Amino acid sequence: MKIKSLFQNITIKQADIFTILVVFFFTMVFVGVLVEEMYKDYERALEQSSAVKSSELPSNVILKQNQKKLKSLLVKTVLAIITLSFIIFAIFLGLNTLFSKLLQRDTQTFLDALKNALDMEEPISSKNIFFQDFREMTGYANEMVAKINEQKKSLKELNLGLEERVKNKTAALLEINKNLEAEKIFSQELLKSQKEFLRYTVHETNTPLSVILTSMELYLMKHPKDRQLSKIEAATKNIFSIYDDLSYLVKKDHIEYKRTVVNLNNFISSRVDFFRDVAVFSLLELLYHAPQEQLYIHFNETKLQRIIDNTLTNAIKYTLPNEKVDVTLLQVGTFAEFVVSSKSKTIQDTDRVFDAYYREEKAKEGFGLGLRLVKSICEEEGVGVSVASDALLTTFRYRFQVMGE
Repeated sequence: MKIKSLFQNITIKQADIFTILVVFFFTMVFVGVLVEEMYKDYERALEQSSAVKSSELPSNVILKQNQKKLKSLLVKTVLAIITLSFIIFAIFLGLNTLFSKLLQRDTQTFLDALKNALDMEEPISSKNIFFQDFREMTGYANEMVAKINEQKKSLKELNLGLEERVKNKTAALLEINKNLEAEKIFSQELLKSQKEFLRYTVHETNTPLSVILTSMELYLMKHPKDRQLSKIEAATKNIFSIYDDLSYLVKKDHIEYKRTVVNLNNFISSRVDFFRDVAVFSLLELLYHAPQEQLYIHFNETKLQRIIDNTLTNAIKYTLPNEKVDVTLLQVGTFAEFVVSSKSKTIQDTDRVFDAYYREEKAKEGFGLGLRLVKSICEEEGVGVSVASDALLTTFRYRFQVMGE
């Protein structure tokens, strides 16, 4: 206990210095003892030498006696040095072993205490630690463990808070998902109802429109056409065009529109005649410029009518009053080009004119769906489309593949 209390605050460096000092001390002690003993042997040798000289012995006998004494002295000196070396080595080895074991014990004690401190959240005790270095490390480790434990508690509290928030958020998302699912079902039912209503409306609209047009034709056979009747006829034809668009939109996903051989000259001529009264009512002149040769294409008539009708009604709507709408059909190589041009306000963004709901003139009625329908048909059937517009003329150009070319 006294030795432990004496070395209680020793460090590893101090232990090394202590070992060196102890070895040095014992070395000096043994060297002193050895020198003293050799000095005594030397004095005895001198005394014996003097006694021999005073005697009357022969010189060779004296020489042999001196050599024998010197050999004995040399052997004694060598043995003393070897003994001293073993003693010093044993002292050094014992001290080194002692401090190594103490260092190993302190290291293991510190590691075990650190592990327990991290697992059990208890401070490290320096009671059983020998070296001062490890005691200082214990203090630093306790600070580190305290911070780690504090962070663990903070993380635990944060984790609990996050779990609660995630739980609440999950519940809210489930509720939102439930509402969205209900809204989705409602929207699907509403869309289904709208489609059914639109299909029913389109179907039921056909009959009264046909009756109106037929009645007008019968009336005109017996009476001259007046301005009021022209207005009714133009409005009815516009309604017919809208009806045809709606009918196509309702049916296009349910029926197959088969292609047939179409005489493009006659087809365009009939549609121009149909809209001529509408153009006159809008103070416009609708002119058709047909080629001398007949041009045939392999196309579906319903889709072709949607292209031509929407282009013509668009031209009639946006052409300036008292101007002409020129409708031209011509052959360009292996293609037939259907061209509608007139003087109107310049289209600023010709790339967007076919977008749904896009209208540069907000004052004009409509949703801009007609040209979007035209563009979708052209993309499906491989029809080339181009639009050019400047201060003088706005031109819509469609390119169809001619049959037999």
